[in-house]
Amino acid sequence: MDLQLETKVHDEARQGEAFAPFALDANTYKKKFYIESYGCQMNFSDSEIVASILNQSGYGATRNFAEANLVLLNTCSIREKAEQTVRKRLSEFRKAKEENPGMLVGVLGCMAERLKAKLLEEEKLVDLVVGPDAYRTLPGLIEEAEGGQKAVNVLLSREETYADIAPVRLDSNGVTAFISIMRGCNNMCSFCVVPFTRGRERSRDPHSIVAEAHDLFDRGFREVTLLGQNVDSYYWVNEEKGATVTFAGLLEQVALVSPLLRVRFSTSHPKDITDEVLHTMARYGNICKYIHLPVQSGNTRILQLMNRTYTREWYMAKVDRIREILPGCGISSDIIAGFCSETEEEHQDTLRIMEYSRYDMSYMFFYSERPGTLAAKRYNDDVPDTVKKRRLQEIVEVQNRLSLESNRQDVGKTFQVLIEGNSKRSDADWMGRTSQNKVVVFPKEAYTHRKGDYVHVLVHDCTQATLLGKIVNNT
Repeated sequence: MDLQLETKVHDEARQGEAFAPFALDANTYKKKFYIESYGCQMNFSDSEIVASILNQSGYGATRNFAEANLVLLNTCSIREKAEQTVRKRLSEFRKAKEENPGMLVGVLGCMAERLKAKLLEEEKLVDLVVGPDAYRTLPGLIEEAEGGQKAVNVLLSREETYADIAPVRLDSNGVTAFISIMRGCNNMCSFCVVPFTRGRERSRDPHSIVAEAHDLFDRGFREVTLLGQNVDSYYWVNEEKGATVTFAGLLEQVALVSPLLRVRFSTSHPKDITDEVLHTMARYGNICKYIHLPVQSGNTRILQLMNRTYTREWYMAKVDRIREILPGCGISSDIIAGFCSETEEEHQDTLRIMEYSRYDMSYMFFYSERPGTLAAKRYNDDVPDTVKKRRLQEIVEVQNRLSLESNRQDVGKTFQVLIEGNSKRSDADWMGRTSQNKVVVFPKEAYTHRKGDYVHVLVHDCTQATLLGKIVNNT
């Protein structure tokens, strides 16, 4: 990061905006809520919006669900395993409710929208069900549930972005934070439920995003991650002035908040990430050199079945372009093993594209058919589970090797690292991340650094998942 980068503060974007960084002590509230989040970063970000709404209604957060008046699960429907986990957890909450009859249990998010009838009537696991676009109605739904009614609102919206709600930073380390920049998705990948559970894309006002970034920086945060199902399709129009803001423009505005504020983003769709975005990343030292670029499959026929709208060759060319404009940029991916009708040779194409792309890490899964998706309607889930699991294991083995090789290439190099907190294994060590999103662990020694400081770290060793280093000078 170039610490001499000129700082430009857009004060006009901050007028009238206020953001609360932390949940207040639950003891200052009359009632307590407990919330668990599953799935993607968007769900965790949504939970912070829900916490803010509940604070306004007199609820304080607690870490002990047994003492809560309201227990909420913010759910994910992307894979069957996630739904099974939520069902098991709801059964545990039902037992707790038997000992505390006044407790209300609710399901939020994607699973809520998809399984509202089953959860409320057939299985009777919950008292209220609230979809991703209906969190503003939570106070009224809670009143209904307290009156003995089954409360539900899963209506999708074409406008809701929660831009005016100040997220409460749950379990915050005080250094890194999420900023939601858009909601919904228009891509209609055949395996994905998101367009049906989160609705169509709509982008948040850039002024509110920049104001939130300013506020976080002023409160000591030093890294923000801009979140969206597909951030590269961010597009905001000011109809009165005829002005538009693309994702590249938004990225630049947030980067200009301060050269000391790191900026990340997730997730990118390969078809939408532009040269303009890549050049913006190259221009600003505080925009992290890391891109999550899900491939899903390395075979063109399977990609077409998935409705990914690009070919194997097109994706490889995009990787080449990233490497050309951003040498040393970290790249990670999402990969699905055993999609409908996938052959052994097509699976091998996925392994080969992993080798070509040299991913630093990947999120890897075997295909799980989700009811209501285009794939469930059009294709047979005909790859046996044993084959899916074996192919997934082969994908994992390749990625483990690639991750280790990538980390070994960093041994002997010096990186600027943002300290996020103590290492999980020892309070004598710090943990932080490089611009490329790699975890670095290094001893505190006699230095007086704190969380949120930048330090230069010389990497002297590594594991598959972690770089090991030593501070070489102060910044």
